[in-house]
Amino acid sequence: MADDRIPMTREGYDKLKAELDRMRNVEMIAVTVRVAEARAMGDLSENAEYHAAREDQGILQAKINEVADRLARAAIVDMATLPKDTVAFGSKVKVMDLDLDEEETYELVGPGQENPDKGRILTGSPIGQGLLGRKKGDTVEIPVPRGTIRFKILDISMASGI
Repeated sequence: MADDRIPMTREGYDKLKAELDRMRNVEMIAVTVRVAEARAMGDLSENAEYHAAREDQGILQAKINEVADRLARAAIVDMATLPKDTVAFGSKVKVMDLDLDEEETYELVGPGQENPDKGRILTGSPIGQGLLGRKKGDTVEIPVPRGTIRFKILDISMASGI
């Protein structure tokens, strides 16, 4: 799975890159200063400030590593080359939830652009994976953690602002 490419737009890539730069060049420097200041306070075995700063430093480094990995696996997608009649990365999909009899709209996006509250879901999410490759009129059953959801695809368009 470590070799999986992650589709994203140029904007999504740039947003993640800016986040990585901020973490490395602002946050990490601030945490490193905190560690140094706490170290200067003396006995490290009983220095709570030092241990807290080191823990924060470790957590931040893990976040940096994760974002750097996502950027390294990024596959920039040219939105102009994507199919218009099939659900793909960058699609805006209107579906009918057949169990709840409600219409929902999802935009399939890459990392850094997701916002489930606004219907922007990752292509790698269970719903995103279940919709990929489908066409208008298709009925799809998607296994999700809470069971299975059934959608009928009502419309496919290109999402705006991706």
